[in-house]
Amino acid sequence: MIEPWESVDAQPRGDYKVFRVREERRRSPQTGEAHPFFVIEAGDWINIIPLTDEGQVVCIRQYRHGREEVTLEVPGGMVDAGETPEQAARREMREETGYEAGEIVYLGAVAPNPAIQDNLCHSFLALGARAAGPPRPEGTEIIEVTHVDAAAVPGLIVEGQITHALTVTAFYYFEHWQRGLRRPA
Repeated sequence: MIEPWESVDAQPRGDYKVFRVREERRRSPQTGEAHPFFVIEAGDWINIIPLTDEGQVVCIRQYRHGREEVTLEVPGGMVDAGETPEQAARREMREETGYEAGEIVYLGAVAPNPAIQDNLCHSFLALGARAAGPPRPEGTEIIEVTHVDAAAVPGLIVEGQITHALTVTAFYYFEHWQRGLRRPA
């Protein structure tokens, strides 16, 4: 049986605005020996699939510094202090695309990398998405809004045109939602 590792000590090691790093010393439940681990502390993230009544997914293209490339993805971002994940999803959709929607469906959450991160990424679906005004991206975001036929998304993933793991996860949840596999309330 796998047991949790006891925390022996924890020390902050860096604060980098969008995440912090702490060093943990944890004791192995099998050997009793303490080992160092590094944990990235980050607030929760969201992504949202804006779906129009015509079956178009409102996507964005933007340059991603980690991969040094332009990616095709859905709107997403961080949950700000005092916000719920749904509020963050609505805000990010409006900021990045200029779209709003009346009905927001919670699709699910994943741990982006539980080996070293402590946060979750929540996925949402915005039904009846419609243009409500111009996008209002943050100062470091340069975003192009584009539309993709929802039926074309699986092919775009297989072809490598959609590679952002959290966007792929959102579409995985969306596919199951379309098939009637819903998250329990």
